[in-house]
Amino acid sequence: MGKSEAKFQPPWYVEPYEGESISHYLGRYCRHESVSLSALGKATGLGAILGRWEKFRFIPFPSEEELEAFGELIGLSVAQLKGMLPQESMKLLPIRLCGLCYSQKPYHRMEWQYQSRLNCTVHGVKLLTKCPSCGERFAIPSRWVEGKCLRCGMGFKSMRKEQKHD
Repeated sequence: MGKSEAKFQPPWYVEPYEGESISHYLGRYCRHESVSLSALGKATGLGAILGRWEKFRFIPFPSEEELEAFGELIGLSVAQLKGMLPQESMKLLPIRLCGLCYSQKPYHRMEWQYQSRLNCTVHGVKLLTKCPSCGERFAIPSRWVEGKCLRCGMGFKSMRKEQKHD
């Protein structure tokens, strides 16, 4: 079995969604397992590195060793983890969202954060960078517990009505 293949699936395994961002996955995993990100960092020996990933801070980019350490603990392969990381250059942009995609499958997609993407590649609508109701910027995806704006409570699914085609 190669280093990129998962060796086993522990009972605490949480399947990543297609195209899911590492931030959203980390939040979902921690909620599912009732564990803090700092406890995961301690268990893997990665410390605060997981906190950087949660906030889309990839300088330096995650090493193979870091991905292996995290993957071994949670039962994911290096290839699965790499699929949740940016595949192209990414600046620290406001968190973005396509309400149409979210209404179909409620999770944050990594591709929404790419600086080259202003519009959703599936629906062709402009990606949202803030709540259309109150103007609050979106929280990091790991904190998307209920799929709504943390300030006013507007649901991400209902935001699709506010998205415009360019």
